[in-house]
Order: sequence, then structure tokens, then C-alpha cells
Amino acid sequence: MERTYYERIGKEKLRRIIELFYEGVRTDEVLLPMYPGDLEAAELRLFLFMVQYLGGPATYSEKRGHPRLRMRHVTFPIDENAKEHWLKCMKAAMDQVELDEEPRNFLWSYFTYTANFLKNR
Repeated sequence: MERTYYERIGKEKLRRIIELFYEGVRTDEVLLPMYPGDLEAAELRLFLFMVQYLGGPATYSEKRGHPRLRMRHVTFPIDENAKEHWLKCMKAAMDQVELDEEPRNFLWSYFTYTANFLKNR
């Protein structure tokens, strides 16, 4: 039986990528204003969402319902510049965590597709 990407990447590596991503957000002049308030809560939501998306426990949906990514992001001005800043922070985070090539490529493909999908300006 084939292992899920969640199993292949591992909870701790995924958690570390998300932590490092939000370290980048904290110093990014474009992204930080889109996170008024509690960055820790946003970090947990992204972690739980990615766990579920990658084939791990469905805790995200149990707590928050259907992801509805476009609806949840529509209030944020996501243009090409914001997308590029988001991807830059995520790439920097991913580059600091050792991952096998295939799961890394899968994650990066998902992040780039979703960043483009969520553009609304």
C-alpha cells in the first residue's frame, strides 16, 4: 500500500516548514498586514489544513468545516506581488527542511497552484 504524503514527509518536518514560513511572514512587509492579530492561530490552521490535505488526520475539517480556501481568503488583497511574497517565504521555509525530492516537488506544486488560485486582484 502506498504511503500518503503526510506519512512520507512526517508531522515534524511539516510542522517545521509551517513554523519557518511564519517566521518569514513576521518580517515580510507585504504579508504581515494580512495577518491582523494572532499569527499562532494562522500557523495552526495552515498546519492542520496541510496535515489533512496530505492524507493525515482530518482535524482541520472537524474543527473548521470545509476548507473553502477562496472564500476564506477573499477579504485579503492577493495580487501578483502578494503571491510572490507568499511563495518566497514558503520556498525559504522548505529550503531549510530536508525532504525527499518527490514529496518536495509535490508540496511546491501544490503551493504554487494554490497561490495562483487564490489571487483575487
